[in-house]
Amino acid sequence: MSVGIRHDDLRRRNRAMVIWAVRRAGQPSRTEIAATTGLSHSTISAISSDLIQEGILAESKPGETGALKRGRPQVGLALNPEAAAVMTVVLSLNFLSVTVIDYAGHVVAEEQRRLDTLTMPRDELIGECTAIVRRQLEDPDLDVQSIARIAMGIQGITDSQARAMLWSPITPLTDIAFADILEAEFGIPATMENDCNMMAVALQWRQPERYRDNFIAILLSHGIGMGLVLKGELFTGTHSSGGEFGHMIHRPGGALCRCGRRGCVEAYAGNYAIWRSAKMMSEDAEPVDVGDADMRALAARARETDGPERKAYRKAGEALGFGLGSLFALIDPAPVAMVGVSAAAFDLIEPALREAIAQTAGGQHSKSISFDTEPNELPLIREGCAMRALGFVDQEIFAPGIQAKAGKHVA
Repeated sequence: MSVGIRHDDLRRRNRAMVIWAVRRAGQPSRTEIAATTGLSHSTISAISSDLIQEGILAESKPGETGALKRGRPQVGLALNPEAAAVMTVVLSLNFLSVTVIDYAGHVVAEEQRRLDTLTMPRDELIGECTAIVRRQLEDPDLDVQSIARIAMGIQGITDSQARAMLWSPITPLTDIAFADILEAEFGIPATMENDCNMMAVALQWRQPERYRDNFIAILLSHGIGMGLVLKGELFTGTHSSGGEFGHMIHRPGGALCRCGRRGCVEAYAGNYAIWRSAKMMSEDAEPVDVGDADMRALAARARETDGPERKAYRKAGEALGFGLGSLFALIDPAPVAMVGVSAAAFDLIEPALREAIAQTAGGQHSKSISFDTEPNELPLIREGCAMRALGFVDQEIFAPGIQAKAGKHVA
């Protein structure tokens, strides 16, 4: 027996499809939306009329829809920037940033601060995060009522409900429910997201032809992290953010990791691990914070001579390769994006990485495994948080048919 779709559910689904088509294409015509969604022209006409009346979409002028076409110019549809806004907060090692993004995806305000995250007390760290949000909300040029969602990204383990930071290498503090704190302070719905997961979300949005059904985003920076997408869905685990690739064991009882355990992949491939090895320090040496400029200089030295610096990158590649090979034995080879300052040194890492993968069960098709690199993780984390938040507005606020600005309808 088939179960019919309720009219309200069908309407919501169709509205969501039209909004998504406009967000993806930028300024598509109604004909282009029909081709993308499979909806009838009459359905699209009715939905777009409603969305324009509600202030969610706007018609673009003829000639603004992109390439020139023969015949009568088609009127495009665009997201109304003033329909809503979202806020992203990114907390990483010694760094905090906030960005306000309008409904069309444009940055309208941002602020960045340097912090000593490793030594700050709990109240001070929380205070800095709430203060940077408050400064944006107190900006007289900002429509506070339009902000419908806050998405916060952080390096480390977050709970699967996107509410709290459970553990992070950037601070000795644990179990901070940032999402609940921000909601209580400002009355705006918030989520707490793992930074590598947000990198994966951004990659899926930017390059859907490459990063679609199954792919991996690996952070090569102060720590080693992973965002994993399987069958088009972000893997978040059952209790935490999942995908703790950097803390898989590479060598039992091996080098000291920032997490306090020994032998993790990160203890060989994180910035501090590469630095420690290149300087021929003991594997028992405490991990230290290494600046991006120092890592770039180290990579340059490794390219010049086959000394301890180059050997350190080979060790990093080996650890990453065996880890990825084990993963590919479970999920099959998939596209990989290497992100972060050490991704700029991937030419030094890749040979040992591929050699290690080829020695594993997951390396049966190692030659078909492809890698892309992106040396700066912050834009990806911020973009992923923004898309997560804007997707919430699309699906949960505007798709059901609420008639006014998003921020006025969210508790």
